[in-house]
Amino acid sequence: MSWQPCDDPKPGDAAACDAIEQIIVPRARDIGGFAVRRALPAAGKQMVGPFIFFDQMGPAEFLIRNGIDVRPHPHIGLATVTYLFAGELMHRDSLGTERAIKPGELNLMSAGSGIVHSERSTMEARAALSSLYGIQAWAALPKSHEEGAPAFTHYDAAALPRITGEGKRVRLVMGSLYGARSPAEFPHDCFYAEAVLAPGAVLPLDPEYDERAVYIASGEIDIAGDVFGAGRLLVFRPGDRISILATSAARLMLLGGEPMDGPRHIWWNFVSSSKDRIRAAKADWKARRFSPVPTDAEEFIPLPE
Repeated sequence: MSWQPCDDPKPGDAAACDAIEQIIVPRARDIGGFAVRRALPAAGKQMVGPFIFFDQMGPAEFLIRNGIDVRPHPHIGLATVTYLFAGELMHRDSLGTERAIKPGELNLMSAGSGIVHSERSTMEARAALSSLYGIQAWAALPKSHEEGAPAFTHYDAAALPRITGEGKRVRLVMGSLYGARSPAEFPHDCFYAEAVLAPGAVLPLDPEYDERAVYIASGEIDIAGDVFGAGRLLVFRPGDRISILATSAARLMLLGGEPMDGPRHIWWNFVSSSKDRIRAAKADWKARRFSPVPTDAEEFIPLPE
């Protein structure tokens, strides 16, 4: 797939600077001995489109026999969207799924009414020095799908559309953008993409959706003369077209969509439009009423209280 020509706004356009609504600096968190940077939810910004949770994992290096071990834990009311830049993870869930994810691929797990999953480094990765670097996002399910049946789908890198040219390489992970559409199905209008830019490349982000953001995973970018470095989530106001100039080699994640159908409550690994539903999920996990992961059922994470 080739790059589609379009009229880009010019770098240095003063109006574009006013389009930045919020700059979020991620908070460091620990998930089972592995540090992550959490950009969403943040003070003053719960969601961007359906995206209610956004973690950068790594980059991290592991010694032989070491790796990441996220023990089995439950979810309701959301879809986990896992995308790697480097390394490999093994996903297991209570549906019986056991699937490794590699760079450029997508693991999309819809929790719906309830699912349990674990994420661990593979045995092959632990046999040598290894690394891990990527993003896990949660997308809140619309109210019509919060209590749907849980599901898991994997998409190989070749299945995700690529748009290339003029120093830009975009892989569309979810939704539609730049005239392309991802095969990954999600029941809310959104977009999610990785963009790798060469120095000097200009990437447009038009106001096709009301809510848009860019996460800088690496490198530096210029928007209207302001330079932003890695580890920043830039949230844009609706209505303005944005021009992103790469001042160095840069890797970005583009995310957003239409506003969600109301606010969400989030507690631990649970997301719902109803506080009562979260209370019920807490009781179900405490009483071990969630279905276990068949091949990873020995460990149990107590409910945080």
